[in-house]
Amino acid sequence: MQNKKTILKHFVENTLQGLFWLLPIAAVVFIVFWLYGKIDATTYKIFELIGIKIDGQSFLWILLTLIILVVTLYILGAIVNTKVASLFETLFSKIPGYTTIRDIINIFNSSKKGETKVLVVIIKGFGNIGYNIGLMYSQKESVIKDHYTVTLSQSPIPNGGFMFEIHKKDIFVIQNATFDNNLQYLLSMGVKSLAEILKIESISTDKFISFEEWLESKKPIKRGLHVKTQK
Repeated sequence: MQNKKTILKHFVENTLQGLFWLLPIAAVVFIVFWLYGKIDATTYKIFELIGIKIDGQSFLWILLTLIILVVTLYILGAIVNTKVASLFETLFSKIPGYTTIRDIINIFNSSKKGETKVLVVIIKGFGNIGYNIGLMYSQKESVIKDHYTVTLSQSPIPNGGFMFEIHKKDIFVIQNATFDNNLQYLLSMGVKSLAEILKIESISTDKFISFEEWLESKKPIKRGLHVKTQK
């Protein structure tokens, strides 16, 4: 009886892991195809109204629809950080489950900027020896002063892991690495080194910029007025 419960529990846990791994991918694919369908139908009606026949030009039609889709996504990307996008976010956040799905999908977005940019970082080893490569999904300070959250993902399936609150002096940034690079590294289970993925030579730890220095470099430069005093 105990074995049956263990097998059932294992089956349910694996099924849920598979679901939450697939959900953001499926959501993105669904949204892209939904947008494509809407643009396709709308453009067809517009061309029909102005008297342009598009029958027999399927390849050109698909190409035109794809171009309009890409331009639409570009425009949406341009207004993401505007007040208009914030207003929509506020309205949709009232819908149960929206915030959770948004946050899961955002994990896969390596184009984020500012305090939501994904950084690939190095911290002291999990077992107090060596080093670990992890991710910072945001650069917002922890509940502990001068500490920031670093996530160490599992390999080869990076849908789990450990979260640590690390002092900013003990975090080092791999500046030219992205979320996608780290994902390749995890999926390879170390068969590919991160240096190989980034196509760079291995360097010593003191050559990496500390997170503290990285934060300083992102602060806006204060331009003061310099007044010369006359003697």
